Amino acid sequence: MGKLRILAEFLVFLKERKKFWLLPIIIILLIMSLVIILGEGSALAPFIYTLF
Repeated sequence: MGKLRILAEFLVFLKERKKFWLLPIIIILLIMSLVIILGEGSALAPFIYTLF
């Protein structure tokens, strides 16, 4: 429940401060972290590493 509250507060911050340009950066960082976490121990790891 606490993690969702942090996300909600962050979205309110973006809305109030008009910092919408931060959203693409955060989305890309989340996608990259998911790729790294999910590909860490799988058979896809060699293919993911060739992307970088």
